[in-house]
Amino acid sequence: MTATVTIRDVARAAQVSVATVSRALNGHDNVTDAVRRRVLAVASELRYSPHHAARSLSSRRTHTIGVVLPDLHGEFFSELMRGIDHVARESGLHLLVSSYHGHPEEQASALRAMRGRVDGLLVMSPHAGDLDFLGENLAALPAVLINSQPGRSGQIAFGIDNYSGARTMVEHLLSAGHRRIAFVAGPANNFDAFERQRGYRDALAEADPTLAPWVLPGDFSEASGYLAGQALLAADERPQAVFAANDMMALGCLFALNQAGVRVPDDIALAGFDDIPLARYVVPSLTTMRVKIDELGAHAMRLLLELQEGLDVSARLSPQAPELIVRESSVAKPHEGANEERVPDRKRAVAKRESGGGKRT
Repeated sequence: MTATVTIRDVARAAQVSVATVSRALNGHDNVTDAVRRRVLAVASELRYSPHHAARSLSSRRTHTIGVVLPDLHGEFFSELMRGIDHVARESGLHLLVSSYHGHPEEQASALRAMRGRVDGLLVMSPHAGDLDFLGENLAALPAVLINSQPGRSGQIAFGIDNYSGARTMVEHLLSAGHRRIAFVAGPANNFDAFERQRGYRDALAEADPTLAPWVLPGDFSEASGYLAGQALLAADERPQAVFAANDMMALGCLFALNQAGVRVPDDIALAGFDDIPLARYVVPSLTTMRVKIDELGAHAMRLLLELQEGLDVSARLSPQAPELIVRESSVAKPHEGANEERVPDRKRAVAKRESGGGKRT
């Protein structure tokens, strides 16, 4: 077994004191450039890796950020982590990641496990009304909540303007002439899902009080979207359009419709929310609300770094406004020169028309 290289070994090989090695490796100014280069060269040659536990005792910093997410499966969380990791790497920080699969008790356990191991926390906790719970379990560390209900327990929260995004999508479907618009909801007690359904209901009511909401249960998974699609196909009167609260459910619904020989958008229009990378490559390509998921993670990470520096971040907490991306699943082929569609009276969302990879019908 190869013996572990210690800081004393580096000091001996570089012919300097242990304190000088420590100062050189930690970037302190009171070391000459020549000595710093010699220490770094020796450390590299010996493949020395600093003992992070010892470093944290002396500096009281772990140089690690904790990330607690509901899940790690799926394109949304992959893109979110990509944004977080990019900023962390730029700052020379490591990530300690945990998921709790939607179970509050596991979330509490994950948060407690982070104590003493990280310098700050990024927590995605989209369960409506759970900020008191978070306040009880967050360590006394800088923390940024992602897609959580803001304003109850003093935590810094940043996320997506789900409500306006959902309203914009419903307005787009109404403008295309659809009246019976079904909605595939997200998980119960989920803040994102709650806001998206609220936007759907309000947009229908504002457009025409006689338009009845048609809500089907879902849980943000492809399987639940597939089941919703089957339920819609079995209804006495089918909808003219389906708005799923996320893209994964929209894709599951699309599969059910395709299996039954229902043409999208000719027979039923379809739309989702998030704009995961797969949305533009299915046939027909999916109309959706674009959330810049990697930027969401990157912005949350930058907010956390600013909190660690004691900066006021209150001016940077405005929710991210999603964009309406119009593709083949909700509209017929556009007229020549129609490159962009803007939804009237909605200033916070921009509609863009994109062509997908499939042939338009």
